[in-house]
This record gives sequence, structure tokens and C-alpha cells, in this order.
Amino acid sequence: MWEYVGNEFSFIASFEGHENEVKSVAWNSAGTLLATCSRDKSVWIWEVLPGHEFECVSVLNGHTQDVKMVLWHPSLDILVSTSYDNTIKIWTEEGDGDDWHCAQTLGPPGSGHTSTVWAASFNATGDCMVTCSDDLTLNIWDSSADLSSANDDDSAKWKHLATISGYHDRTIYSVNWSSLNDLIASGAGDDCIRIFSKSQDGDQEGSQSYELVQKHEKAHTADVNCVQWHPKNPRLLASAGDDGIVKIWEVVGDLPHV
Repeated sequence: MWEYVGNEFSFIASFEGHENEVKSVAWNSAGTLLATCSRDKSVWIWEVLPGHEFECVSVLNGHTQDVKMVLWHPSLDILVSTSYDNTIKIWTEEGDGDDWHCAQTLGPPGSGHTSTVWAASFNATGDCMVTCSDDLTLNIWDSSADLSSANDDDSAKWKHLATISGYHDRTIYSVNWSSLNDLIASGAGDDCIRIFSKSQDGDQEGSQSYELVQKHEKAHTADVNCVQWHPKNPRLLASAGDDGIVKIWEVVGDLPHV
């Protein structure tokens, strides 16, 4: 149990603009930009200015339904958003200005999700991404190209690499890719936490498969809303549930390494 020692949060700034519930916020790796998203279907990008000021530099209106999550690439100013419209959008800055645009939409038709996309997570290097959905699947996406030079060239865009399916019984609300190894954790509406790893079996060139390596039934007594790997200890995983409880888990056994 945490002990209160008298420290307090100091309120320093607020800003408005969204017309409905704000569902997610995310800082870029440099801490110079803040992204927000809302049920109003929009994504806003705010620039951090001196004196705790924030200036909106772009309003992105590409989604047609609620936007559930925003996530920055671990090292580049590339923004990912996931939505109730079943898509993942990749946003990049145009030239040297403050104009942002949708560089790519990942979704149906094709190999995308067929229902609400709740969350996304990058691997340590940022060249792979996993997304989770109401369609009971996890999708793995890959970009082997140099994303820092991403443009309209298809070689610089994300491609579907694998689908993890047949393991979840209800909506997958959260997914997190460990930055220390190749483990992917998921939390779902079936109250279960699952851990996946890249399969060691040989695959055809250009494809990849993932296997379930651990599963914890009734990890919470209600929906598992969030899972998050520890940034320094590869064996520790935190989870949060509708049961009002936060739990810390330790993975036992051999761990794969990147």
C-alpha cells in the first residue's frame, strides 16, 4: 500500500477545444508535443511553449467515429490513433511546417480489424506495432523501411505481418509490447491476461506467427482494462481492472530477448 507523505500535484495549465469526452493523451518522445483524442472524432496536437503554455498546432479529423487512443512512436514524431471506426491512422508532419496529415490508414477492407480498435503499442525499436480490437484479435504491423523518411512511397508504410486470433473470448481492451523482450501482454473483457511471444517455428518469408506462452484466468474479477510492462524489469507486469484493483505480476520461466 502506498503511504501519503504530503506531496501534492500542482495545477499549472488547462486547455479546451474538444467537444466531447477526451479519451487519451500522449507526449512525444521529446516532450515537445502533446496529442489528445476524443469522442468528437478528432485528434488534436498541442505544442509545448515556455511558461506552461500549450498551442494547438493541428486538428486532425480523419476518423469517422470516437477516437479511443493516441500513441507516439518511441523515437520519431509519428502519431498513431485508434478508433471506433475500426481503423488505425498514422499521422505525420508535412515538410517543416505545422501541418499534419494522415499518411496511412490501417483497416478494412484487407487485413485490418473488423471492429473497434481499442489500443496500440510499439516494440522497443518502433519498427513493429501491435493493435487490439473488439473483433477478438491482435494484429501485428511492420515497417522495415526508414520511417523518418516516410512519404507516399508504399515501401515506407506499415504492412500487416500477423494476426493473433482464437485466444480471446471477449473484447481485448489493452495490449502492451515489452521494450525489453519480445513479450506482448493483452488484457480483455473475459477477465484474463495473456502473454504472447514470437514463434520459433519457421515461417514463409515476409510472414510471422506468435504463440501464447502464458495465460492467467480470472486475473481480475471484472474486465482487464489495461496492462503495462515495467520499463526496466522484464518480468514485471501491471494490470488494472473494472474491479477497482491494480495488480503487479511476475513472469516465471525463461524470457525471450530482442
